[in-house]
Amino acid sequence: MKEVTYARALQEALTEEMERDEAVFLIGEDIVNLGGVSGALKGLAARFGAQRVRQTPLSEAAFVGLSVGAAITGLRPVAEIMYVDFVTVCLDQIINQAAKLRYMSGGQLTIPLVIRSQGGGGTSEAAQHSQSLEAWFAHTPGLKVVMPATAADAKGLLKSAIRDDNPVIFLEHKLLYATKGEIPEEEYVIPLGQAEVKRPGEDITVVATSLMVHKALAAAESLADEVSVEVVDPRTLVPLDMNCIKASVQKTGRLLVVQEACTRGGFGSDIVRRVTEECFASLVTAPQVLGGANLPMPFSRPLETACIPREETITAAIRSLVS
Repeated sequence: MKEVTYARALQEALTEEMERDEAVFLIGEDIVNLGGVSGALKGLAARFGAQRVRQTPLSEAAFVGLSVGAAITGLRPVAEIMYVDFVTVCLDQIINQAAKLRYMSGGQLTIPLVIRSQGGGGTSEAAQHSQSLEAWFAHTPGLKVVMPATAADAKGLLKSAIRDDNPVIFLEHKLLYATKGEIPEEEYVIPLGQAEVKRPGEDITVVATSLMVHKALAAAESLADEVSVEVVDPRTLVPLDMNCIKASVQKTGRLLVVQEACTRGGFGSDIVRRVTEECFASLVTAPQVLGGANLPMPFSRPLETACIPREETITAAIRSLVS
């Protein structure tokens, strides 16, 4: 094992897949000059050349549309949208084209496209640069949705996403890039649709995504002397590993879903729906979702902090469910 940052893990995944398969190429804004928002692409242009690391003008509609066409021809584009908020200008290319073409062609076409983007708050970048929009994509048949929380998951899942013949939305949280974690020295992949129990417990199941995994683990640790908290990270929302979630809830009888996205209409609601439908008899209390406030993200740091689940609010929610 070796310790790397989340950003470095992404870089290793991209480097290994570009070396393995000449069909893989990178495209997006400022990916040569800045190495992308995370800096994960630094040095890749020099290593692989301008044909395979394509910096574009500020037009998400253009380069995502180009990527869909390239994927249809057999290439494997990895497009980076600088901030997930700006998917709004290329939703036609993602929702009506990438997500639908394999089905509409009767399986004659494959769309091996990965769209990487950064979301989440905590950086005081206000309402147009801080959203968590995973539920939009999870609601669209034909897309796979990945939200890695650790360096190891980021690398293993990105490699699997690049090898997949379907469009994959790969969502990274901006505050995770500098975090460090251990990854294997040797090559590895993590299959899409495989959740992980990040911390075993007996009293309550906390399902958390992306940055919220780390906050949930911190809350679980702070409660270790009074509550045994099991923390489950789905890692991919589509496909979703319901077997892992159900097994945990059937053991603990309680469920709290923690997401940074707005509570209203968020993906956590779908997890609660499925748990209620599929293992209602195991529940000893009503499941809950703890999410972000239902309003645009404020620029003010104190107000932004108040809008996002924190360790103390997760702790309070856990206590309320086990009391």
